Amino acid sequence: MTKIIFVRHGQTEWNLVGKYQGQSDIALSEKGLFQAKALAANFPVKKIDAVYSSDLQRAYKTASYIAAEFQLTVTTEKKLRELNFGLWEGKTYAEIKQNWPEIFSTFFTFPDTSTIPEGENFVILQKRAMSAVKEIIAKHIDQTVVVVAHGAILRTILAEALHIPLRYIWSIRQDNTAVNIIRYGEENSIVELMNSTAHLNIF
Repeated sequence: MTKIIFVRHGQTEWNLVGKYQGQSDIALSEKGLFQAKALAANFPVKKIDAVYSSDLQRAYKTASYIAAEFQLTVTTEKKLRELNFGLWEGKTYAEIKQNWPEIFSTFFTFPDTSTIPEGENFVILQKRAMSAVKEIIAKHIDQTVVVVAHGAILRTILAEALHIPLRYIWSIRQDNTAVNIIRYGEENSIVELMNSTAHLNIF
């Protein structure tokens, strides 16, 4: 089986102020850098064979600390980018709720059928995510791989592994630098860990 350790990126300045990032290329905050370093120094496994990351800098920087700890390099993959939030990117929860009240409401109650204005929906995102995951698995049979990505896309990957309909996507929590572990076999997937931030409790 191939073990993939999925990691959400560290905190950014937009996370801090509640702005929707999507595919906007926002850097890690000072706290986010600390979180990434803490994870790398206290990683949950002792050996990994490869590190992949979204090509957005908040994910790549987080992945770089992990890769350096294991003397590896990071391979970037555009398919691992966050959900495209379209016209909502750079706006806060309150701003979006005020300007797109009906769509914003369905985004949380029926995320499986809701599409962001000029953006993506979760069905498209999950297809993109699983395409990337399958390609990585094919290259790393029986190896341990780290994949650093984003909150929404990681929720879709976990939902697929747990056989959870996308309608319930918001039942899955993903904190900054959260660690999730999934084993992939020929016919099934096994979720071993979800949303662990134990590495942050050491300091």
